[in-house]
Amino acid sequence: MIKPILTAAFAGLLLVSGCQSRGGNSGGPLVVQSVGAANPFLWRAALDTFEALPVQSTDPIGGIISYDWKSFADAPEERVKATVFILDSRLRADGVKVTVYRQVNTEGQWTDATVDPETAIQLENKILERARLLRTSQIG
Repeated sequence: MIKPILTAAFAGLLLVSGCQSRGGNSGGPLVVQSVGAANPFLWRAALDTFEALPVQSTDPIGGIISYDWKSFADAPEERVKATVFILDSRLRADGVKVTVYRQVNTEGQWTDATVDPETAIQLENKILERARLLRTSQIG
């Protein structure tokens, strides 16, 4: 219980702390640097996008967020979980990968079910949109 909280706090610290610098003496634009860790904007955006799912485990250095199974009121005989992989320390379109798992309850037994491949792509796009908004709000 404490480990996910500490990991989330560490990720938040990455987002708001020393991950930024000014380019030289030119007074140029703010540049986010994240060496050896997941991009902080993608990290925060992934947490925001999947806020309805319970976090099972996190690794901000390796860039992995695993979510636990969750059923929703409108489909109680179905449950989903996801894993987010942040693949780059830079904010890039190919810097995030989402894997979605789905199970259905058949006669009291949870069995794996297919997931439309478009679902993961749509979730990746949501994360990227949110990350861009976070980045823009910090720079602007």
